[in-house]
Amino acid sequence: MKRTDYIEWDEYFMGVAYLSAMRSKDDSSQVGACIVNQKNRIVGIGYNGFPIGCSDDELPWEKGNDFLNSKYAYVVHAEPNAILNSSVDLEGSRLYVTLYPCNECAKLIIQSGIKEVIYLTHKYPEDPVFIASKRLFEMAKIKVRKLENYNLRIEKA
Repeated sequence: MKRTDYIEWDEYFMGVAYLSAMRSKDDSSQVGACIVNQKNRIVGIGYNGFPIGCSDDELPWEKGNDFLNSKYAYVVHAEPNAILNSSVDLEGSRLYVTLYPCNECAKLIIQSGIKEVIYLTHKYPEDPVFIASKRLFEMAKIKVRKLENYNLRIEKA
C-alpha cells in the first residue's frame, strides 16, 4: 500500500534550505537557501557565512552600529551563496529560503532569472530594506509566497 503521509515538494525543498541554514556559524541568524529548477531538481544551495578564505575566527559575528566591527560588512547571505554555488542557468527556477530576502539579495535573485521565491519567515516587513525588496520583486514580476503551516523539524542529535 502506498504511503499517504509523505512530505510535499515545498516541505522537502524548504527542509533542504533549513538543513543548510544549520551550517551557518552566525549566532543570531541562521539562513539557508535552496534553488530548484523546473524539473524539481536542486541546482543550488547556500547559507549565510563569510566569503571563502576569510576566517570566521578573525571577523566579527556581532551585530551593531559600528559597521566595520559588525558581521554586516562581511557576511554573504544565503541567497547569493546558493546562486554562486549553482553551475547551471537559473532561468525559471524557484528559490526556497528560510528568511525573506533583503533588497541586495532581491537584485541578485532577479538578475539570476529566478521566477519564484518561497520563504519561511519575514521578521522585518516594515524595514525599508525589505520594503525595497518587495517593490523590486513586484516590478520584476517575481512570484513571492510564504510557506504556510510548515512544521517539518530537523534537529541535530
